[in-house]
Amino acid sequence: METGVHPPSARTMVKADFVTGLIFVALGLAIVVECLRMPRFEDLNVNPYTAPGLVPGILGAIILVLGAVLFLRAARAGGWRLTERAPDAAPWSADRGVRRLLLSIALCLAYAGGLIGRLPFWLATFLFVAGFVILFEWPLAADRSDRLRRVAWAVLLAAAISAATSFVFQEIFLVRLP
Repeated sequence: METGVHPPSARTMVKADFVTGLIFVALGLAIVVECLRMPRFEDLNVNPYTAPGLVPGILGAIILVLGAVLFLRAARAGGWRLTERAPDAAPWSADRGVRRLLLSIALCLAYAGGLIGRLPFWLATFLFVAGFVILFEWPLAADRSDRLRRVAWAVLLAAAISAATSFVFQEIFLVRLP
């Protein structure tokens, strides 16, 4: 059965891995640098394992290393030839995966830059999770009742994640949330 949608060629994937690896290296490096700039509270004789930048710094280092591995693997496979276009390649804007990635980035930016700090944390997180799930699940629904089930699931999931995240940060990690 021909659908008219062709999987990306190996050449396209190598280029995507090359660029993605570079982005992850830059992101991981930025995270590590910013975490090193965070206060460590040595002057207060605080346990160094409780420094606020420790866990994000470790995660940033992991992102940096894995991004470098992806980048180097793609570079060895010829991913650095970014200007060469495969003859059967569709424009990047026609790729459903690219559109979903851009939507994810837009939603995350709206959450971090638009909702956090303007609304209570629990409400901002609820709206973000519910909106994210609804936007990505809506096109997959077969009919109206399936859509309603998916929306109900998104609302329940958002409520649970919002409550759990708020509880963990405020009551266990003792972090004041915006």
